[in-house]
Amino acid sequence: MSTFLEQHFTIGFLAEQWGWDVDTVRPWFEGMPGLQVVAHPEKMHKRKYTSVRVPASIAERVYLAHATK
Repeated sequence: MSTFLEQHFTIGFLAEQWGWDVDTVRPWFEGMPGLQVVAHPEKMHKRKYTSVRVPASIAERVYLAHATK
């Protein structure tokens, strides 16, 4: 199933909604296929960083996996 029309969320937003710290939630998504990942290279002394957006269907699956533990 294609996720391009799904709502996408940042990991920070999901962590806040779920009541977890972002440093706890971020590893749950590492290496997961289907995420929208955009690398931003270093520019004019600004550090490089990566933007990650999580489709709603993946967010739901991850939440259910961790909420039932």
